[in-house]
Amino acid sequence: MNFRKINIADMDGFRIGNAQDYDAMTGVTAIVFDKKNVCGIDISGGGPASRESALFHPHSAQQSVTALLLSGGSAYGLAASSGAMQYLEERDMGFHLGNIVVPIVPQSCIFDLGIGSSKIRPDSKMGYDACVDAEKNHPVSGSVGGGTGATVGKICGMARSQKSGIGYAAYQAGELKMAAVVIVNALGDVFDYRTGKKVAGLTTEDRKSFSDTEDFMYGMQEKLREGTNTTIGAVICNGDFSQQEMSKIACMTRSALGRSISPVGTSADGDTIYAISTLGVKSDCNVAGILACRALSDAILDAVQSSVMPDSEYLKLIK
Repeated sequence: MNFRKINIADMDGFRIGNAQDYDAMTGVTAIVFDKKNVCGIDISGGGPASRESALFHPHSAQQSVTALLLSGGSAYGLAASSGAMQYLEERDMGFHLGNIVVPIVPQSCIFDLGIGSSKIRPDSKMGYDACVDAEKNHPVSGSVGGGTGATVGKICGMARSQKSGIGYAAYQAGELKMAAVVIVNALGDVFDYRTGKKVAGLTTEDRKSFSDTEDFMYGMQEKLREGTNTTIGAVICNGDFSQQEMSKIACMTRSALGRSISPVGTSADGDTIYAISTLGVKSDCNVAGILACRALSDAILDAVQSSVMPDSEYLKLIK
């Protein structure tokens, strides 16, 4: 093989931290960048809750990301970014204008208000704490950080859904390194992209086996309830790419969602992928896009496999 799996914590240029509230079942994941970078974005879902995402479209002026937040709380969770801004300003990290520093902090949120307490959401303190935790750079998979309240398979309500979370994966091909971070909070079912086997999603009423979300949707008569699901994540590499190329890589990476989650990108999802390069290594953006797709597919599996919870515990948490 011309590529190999690596530890995401061994990559340079960024650090990952988490903060969460297990009573509320919500949290924040912060990816703090120590190097100048280039960011692109792909938004394929119909209901994203996001901040500063317009900065990273190909037609926008290029900006370097200071920190990326992935959180729970739906639109309420956007409050976490103010805490990240404070943390970064204290350390003089961000876009400099004379003696003024403005941290560039994009954020995307999942809807996790149907598990735990819907009245407690990520706030400024949680955003700050996630950045502090990133100083340790110890990425943890499962029900942690922004993935604390993540669930999948919700077409028939929470009673037939399953727990999900946050996942990671990283690969190296030659000198090119690619990492993926993803929170899987999808309406649909999750599959092992290598075998096609369903690994999480809509259950039968007795929760003893799986039902098929796609089949159920064909018989629906009412419109989907929008804005209550989302798969959000980032792929991060050390390639030397432009903002336009990073947006292309983000677009290519969307294929990972298509082969791992079904249905995906619906009007009830806010699916968003950030593609960020810390620069340095010359490579082809098509190769990077393929490697990003592999990494994100593995991270999706990690998110659901590391979040398995006994039904007796899970059913106590959901509304």
